[in-house]
Amino acid sequence: MRSLIIIALLAAFACSPKSETTNEINTEAHSASDSLLLQPEEMKYLKNIKQLTFGGNNAEAYWSFDDQMLVFQSDYAGWGNECDQIFYTNWKTDDLKNNKPQLLSTGLGRTTCSYFLPDNTIVYASTHLGGENCPPTPEARTDGKYVWPIYDSFDIFTADLEGNQLAQLTFEPGYDAEATVSPKGDRMVFTSMRTGDLELFTMNLDGTDVRQVTSELGYDGGAFFSPDGSKLIWRASRPQTDEEIKEYKDLLAEGLVMPTSMELYVANADGTDVRKLTDLGKANWAPFFHPSGEKIIFASNHQTERGFPFNLFMINLDGTGLTKITNDGTFDAFPVFSNDGKYLVFASNRNNGGTRDTNLFVAEWIGN
Repeated sequence: MRSLIIIALLAAFACSPKSETTNEINTEAHSASDSLLLQPEEMKYLKNIKQLTFGGNNAEAYWSFDDQMLVFQSDYAGWGNECDQIFYTNWKTDDLKNNKPQLLSTGLGRTTCSYFLPDNTIVYASTHLGGENCPPTPEARTDGKYVWPIYDSFDIFTADLEGNQLAQLTFEPGYDAEATVSPKGDRMVFTSMRTGDLELFTMNLDGTDVRQVTSELGYDGGAFFSPDGSKLIWRASRPQTDEEIKEYKDLLAEGLVMPTSMELYVANADGTDVRKLTDLGKANWAPFFHPSGEKIIFASNHQTERGFPFNLFMINLDGTGLTKITNDGTFDAFPVFSNDGKYLVFASNRNNGGTRDTNLFVAEWIGN
């Protein structure tokens, strides 16, 4: 799945520092909240930051086509959640510190990976057909490996903004999730286990015309379209040695993946011209296109020795110009540009009072 926002993830990685480019500090006026929520180095790229959520784990916020709303997942117990459910907010006006947002998922099972459709309905993945309770998270392994569960009860659904469930889009046995929608509004991309491996597929918005995009062994997931809909960016593991391949297949047979070694790949939307974009080591994930279509913003821990922090980085589509965007020292991930390019929403452990809460933040983008 795209998330499972568990900070234990950070303890599982090790180090391979690389160099980054830097820009001069932007001199545009910053709000008072910037000095509280942004590091000085981050003010080269972000200003007028606003914290949206204030408890639990909140992540994977994605913009409506008109940039007025955000859909996201949260396990915040204060909203009655036992595990992740899907909500939306009018981000400029809603007060989520004092008010519960509209629930869009069923409230049953576990959900992930919501996204807006052009008509302001949403698509998301849920396990609720497999049972009303939250499926269990994996217990700590005796071998010390950090793993994500790939629940075979995940299927993809649509709902409206009142939480009415509209349609089921996937019916194949096994994991179907991680759906995102092309900015052209014609197709979506998702990850599925229907071939026996975690591969990318595209389909029409009604679930028809399913086409396989990837076929190489490894976890292909978290894919997004370019602004013109012609390309895909995603994260992937690529086990190479006999030992790595056996480990990957053995874990997959248990419904698990180990997300500690991932790089970014880009290809045409039909799966042609696949190209490895990063070769940084560690976990490089949550990539998203800059509105220009020429750069990618993503989360990475490649500079770390102990596996954390995760920070946001940007890289050109040709693999040059690696630039560090955030420098908070905890966990920053799931960066997503608004369609007009004026704002960046992301999830972070900053300003959480020393807890493990992951909250959502929106800031004006003043970078290049």
